[in-house]
Amino acid sequence: MARIRFAAGVLAGAVALRLLTGPGLVNYDTLYALVWGRQLAGGSVPNLDVAIAPTPHPLATLGAILLSPLSALRVDGLHGEVAAIAAVALAFVSLALLGWVVFSLGREWFNAAAGALAAAIVLTRVPVLDFGARAYVDITYLVLVLGALLVETRRPRSGAPVLSLLALAGLLRPEAWLFSAAYLVWLLWPGVRASARGEGPRRSAGWRDAAPLIVIAAAAPVLWALHDLLLTGDPLHSLTGTRDNAALLGRVTGLEHVPATLPRRLGEILREPVLLAAAGGGLLALIWHRSRHVRLGAAAGLLAVAAFCVLAAAGLPIITRYLLLTATLLAIFAGAGAFGWLDLRRGSSQRMWWARFGALALVALLVFVPDQSRRIERLSNALSRQEAIQGRLADAVRPGLPCPPPAVPNRRPIPLLALWLKLDPGEIADAQSRPPSRGSYLAPATTTVARDYILDRRDRDTRVPPPPGGFARVRANPAWVLYARC
Repeated sequence: MARIRFAAGVLAGAVALRLLTGPGLVNYDTLYALVWGRQLAGGSVPNLDVAIAPTPHPLATLGAILLSPLSALRVDGLHGEVAAIAAVALAFVSLALLGWVVFSLGREWFNAAAGALAAAIVLTRVPVLDFGARAYVDITYLVLVLGALLVETRRPRSGAPVLSLLALAGLLRPEAWLFSAAYLVWLLWPGVRASARGEGPRRSAGWRDAAPLIVIAAAAPVLWALHDLLLTGDPLHSLTGTRDNAALLGRVTGLEHVPATLPRRLGEILREPVLLAAAGGGLLALIWHRSRHVRLGAAAGLLAVAAFCVLAAAGLPIITRYLLLTATLLAIFAGAGAFGWLDLRRGSSQRMWWARFGALALVALLVFVPDQSRRIERLSNALSRQEAIQGRLADAVRPGLPCPPPAVPNRRPIPLLALWLKLDPGEIADAQSRPPSRGSYLAPATTTVARDYILDRRDRDTRVPPPPGGFARVRANPAWVLYARC
């Protein structure tokens, strides 16, 4: 019965989040995963070396293979629509699970009020909602890592369950490998000291017991390298490919940029009042709460920042979603900043001073509620506009293309068209890099459509190439124009 109530609560949360954000859309990376999963399920090896291909995440690839029967379905003339709907539904379930695990951690580390506020903060941050509604794997990664923290909180030194969750997370993002390594060292530290002292039987038994844990901790990087090796012949394809794409797109990289970029990105996610509450809550908790849970949360936050620095030093892009874990942990300490005083002894001066800070933090958070509501409304409007444009794109291609191959103004519609038309992404031309000489060309009908759907202000090339010479207009709708030259 408890599991049924939990499942019902998660589903209800997913529906509420869908109503809050508006329609969801499958992002560029996940669309590629769906295409690759369908190809693998069909017995063909996908080409991961197409221009600006996203990083292949092994767990996402597996999920896409499981969704491949839905990708193969043809509904109203297009393939993959059912799989895309399923991916968005799962994304909202992941968002609901994120809210539950944040609340649970806040309650375990501090109290239910702190947990509830932390969950409310996380689930009203526009970047979190945006990445969730667009089915980014980063939300599932957050759920797995925070779930590992929750298991460790409830059952200290639980070992294999924590490492197993981190291993799954490590098949979505490599930062989890650092968490696994650090946790493994902490688990094995008594055995290491025994080895250093030469305590024979205890030493050998300790290392025998550690072997399964070492295997679990090493599983994610080994499986990721094997995944890349089988698909591309290069076990380091994900690292080199992501680094090359960052350079090609002109993304900010390098450890030297972290000090200036990290606070700004955290501010983009959390906003100023949450950062204030988190700073005060973290400091007060370390001074006056002094529980093992506070030290665990602080250690997790430091490891998350260290992992971000490692990615930057490795030449990977410094982008907002790589800081979602750090921001979520700060949100839990923001909940403590507002309500952590409830855990202190009644009548103590510490409780009084903390309660005063908590009142200040709550006032600051409430002052920003109207602005945050407007930000969520703008996100919902943007998602609705993009869903409408995408629907018009489906209308443009549903009757069939006059002649192959298809071409588009830039890379962004490529994986969606590959999913819909059951094509390899390499068969769809990107007019910015190679203007087509024949085939069908889909162009946005207005500059507004181009800005809202295919252009990104961070791109180096923001041109929308016109239809090449010799291409004739075949049909149009308010969002797209189809040209062809057979």
